[in-house]
Amino acid sequence: MSNEFIAIGHIQDIPRRGARCINTAFGRIAVFRTAEDDVFAMDDRCPHKGGPLSQGLVHGRAVTCPLHNMVISLESGEALGADEGEVRTYPVRVDDGQLSIALSALPLAAE
Repeated sequence: MSNEFIAIGHIQDIPRRGARCINTAFGRIAVFRTAEDDVFAMDDRCPHKGGPLSQGLVHGRAVTCPLHNMVISLESGEALGADEGEVRTYPVRVDDGQLSIALSALPLAAE
């Protein structure tokens, strides 16, 4: 599949240290904005008990799940500290404030 990106909104749509979700046919993707205006995207589901990561606390380049305080790296999707687990991440780019996500990263119906 190509490296095409599709527009998903504007960086100003997401508060600093917050998240917004996009719904796909294959589940919700949380798009996070850090205090430094870096943007990351991952499945909106904690690997521990399926908590909504988009409702968690964003700190640095990590998010803490609101259910049981599992800390997930926004960069890698991996659990930090003593916790184990991983969340699927998606490439996002920002171009003049416009957010886009890589089409090739989205799950395919054939998978």
